[in-house]
Amino acid sequence: MLYPSIDKLLTIVDSKYILVHVAAIRSKQMLENNHYQMQEQEYVNKRTIGRALEELEKGLITVTGSDQVKK
Repeated sequence: MLYPSIDKLLTIVDSKYILVHVAAIRSKQMLENNHYQMQEQEYVNKRTIGRALEELEKGLITVTGSDQVKK
């Protein structure tokens, strides 16, 4: 089972496409800067893309403005 659940993440972000975009940007930042918002042992995932999704789920990343599309 994947963590965090996509269903849970889609309650935070309205679109799968925005979710992928935000996670990709944050993952790239982690790789380039080696900066994490939590202690490394707190993450469930080993890869940065999963860690980015964990940060989004915990509210450490917020999606605002033109990134969030409401219908």
